[in-house]
This record gives sequence, structure tokens and C-alpha cells, in this order.
Amino acid sequence: MLDFEISPAQAAALLKENKARFIDVREPWEFSTAQIAGSVLMPMGDVPARAHQELDPDERLVILCHHGARSLNTAVWLRNQGFEQAQSLRGGIDAWSAEVDPSVARY
Repeated sequence: MLDFEISPAQAAALLKENKARFIDVREPWEFSTAQIAGSVLMPMGDVPARAHQELDPDERLVILCHHGARSLNTAVWLRNQGFEQAQSLRGGIDAWSAEVDPSVARY
């Protein structure tokens, strides 16, 4: 089984190879401030209603938020719902900006 968290570098490699879907669980204003290209906005509060309709339980999912707390909670919830390949981006989009893509705004 995969770890609950994935490093920004590991996530970047998956994104580059198109081997994961990035789900951003921040609020719309946060998403408009900074985002990873190709990520899907699904605010944390919407995940329970949308997950089974919009996500594939067999797909590799990288869940992200600002610093990694909301995304870790969401990844754990998704795992409990049968999404066994859900992982949280360790450090969130802030770590992504610091370690992978400095063009992504920090806030």
C-alpha cells in the first residue's frame, strides 16, 4: 500500500508522466491565487458528495491543499472509501512552490 503522503518531487514526476490526477481541496479563492496546472478544484467540503461521481477508485490521486493538513485528512477519508491510491501532497502547494515550481505563488 502507498504511503499516505507523497513528496513534492515524487508528485512532480507523476504529473510529468501523466500518471496521477491532482485534486485540489482548497477553497476557490485559494485556487485562483495559486494552482498546479491541470489540477481539479474540489473543495474539501464537497469531496463526500463528489468523490464517487467524479473520481475513479483505481486512479492514482494526489490530493493537495495549502500546507498539507486538509489534503491528508481528505486522503485518509478517500482511502476509507476505497480510493486506495489517494495520497496527500506533503507540505501542500506551499512546498510545491518552494521545491518544484517557484512560479506558483506563495501566500
